[in-house]
Amino acid sequence: MLKNLTAVCVLAVSSATLFSAIAWAQETPGETKKLKIISSLPLTGSANAQTTSVINGIRMAIDEVNGKVGDYTIEYEALDDASPQRGNWDPAVEAQNANKASRDLSVVGYIGTYNSGASKISMPILNKAGLVMISPGNTYPGLTKPGTGEANEPKIYRPTGKINYFRVVPTDDLQGVVAAEWAQSMGVQKVFILDDRELYGKGIADVFEKRSKELGIQVLGREGVDPKATNFKALATKIKAVTPDLVYYGGTTQTNAGQIAKDLRTANATPSFMVPDGCFENAFIEAAGDANVNGSAYITFGGLPADQLTGRGAEFRDLYTKKYGQEPEAYAAYGYEACKVLLEAMARAKTKDRAGILQAVAETRDFEGVLGKWSFDANGDTTNKVMSGNTVENGKFKFVKVLGK
Repeated sequence: MLKNLTAVCVLAVSSATLFSAIAWAQETPGETKKLKIISSLPLTGSANAQTTSVINGIRMAIDEVNGKVGDYTIEYEALDDASPQRGNWDPAVEAQNANKASRDLSVVGYIGTYNSGASKISMPILNKAGLVMISPGNTYPGLTKPGTGEANEPKIYRPTGKINYFRVVPTDDLQGVVAAEWAQSMGVQKVFILDDRELYGKGIADVFEKRSKELGIQVLGREGVDPKATNFKALATKIKAVTPDLVYYGGTTQTNAGQIAKDLRTANATPSFMVPDGCFENAFIEAAGDANVNGSAYITFGGLPADQLTGRGAEFRDLYTKKYGQEPEAYAAYGYEACKVLLEAMARAKTKDRAGILQAVAETRDFEGVLGKWSFDANGDTTNKVMSGNTVENGKFKFVKVLGK
């Protein structure tokens, strides 16, 4: 009887201890007065300059509130979702980052990802954890908009049935359309379309192709390329034979856009080359070589380049340049905006936990930031629809016009 009583007591104490441990873990953010933000971006490989600029923007936003929201201290950790083996984002690493954030109950915000394909990995994990996710760079429509991607999207990314994913950048169903319209306005009548076979690249190329055909632009061919190929000389020769006015590549700097531009120019295959915002980074110009893209490359972007921002956007650019000694890359402002939205939501959240902060982010309306005045819609997308067209001049990007107007 004594043994049984002892066992019951031990069980009771153990259960109480376990309950206390769980309760402590659940209340850790409040008790320690710490709110943690994690970012997950590719820091290994050629995207590094762009993503470092994004991180700089995040740090600027945190510094502006002196690392505090009320009585809570903001802690920030920048995670790399790329691997040396891939030189780009890695599914296994992104899953590891998302799981790490989910398990750490002090984490109340996840800024990322940069690549749309990476978000397909982390979105379901973070959704189950009730952790808000804000992307500064994802543009694939299927992550949020029913009927724009695969049949099961975006439901598959929301296993709880609730929306926890938001983004501050316009989507490819808009960018691909205005890219085709811009091509038409420049007199393009014949186009050859390439893509990198990845989620973002193929998706935006599909939109561009559809709109081109609607506009009466002749699509001479469409091919998916191997982004790891060392050169595209044979492809350039093939394209030259059909004499397009423009080659459109749905891809990124990391999926070899620069090499494609270089080989097309060497073969005199086309007078013009157009790419989406995944190439709107200095690394693209460096990879292609100035001579191969000056005056002949056209780049669309979901927003305005830093030197075209006004009001708070211009202030951000000036402060960034002063702090870091260089112009911000295109997505720096989006990293800053994503973090500002999160910090503002933390400040007005009724409870400083994941649920309270997620609800506050979802309720963001008429936010006045560096990107203008905008809101999150019912899908978690920004209502900001500004698109820009840019080119390369003297080895630097040059704004051409606002698109879609």
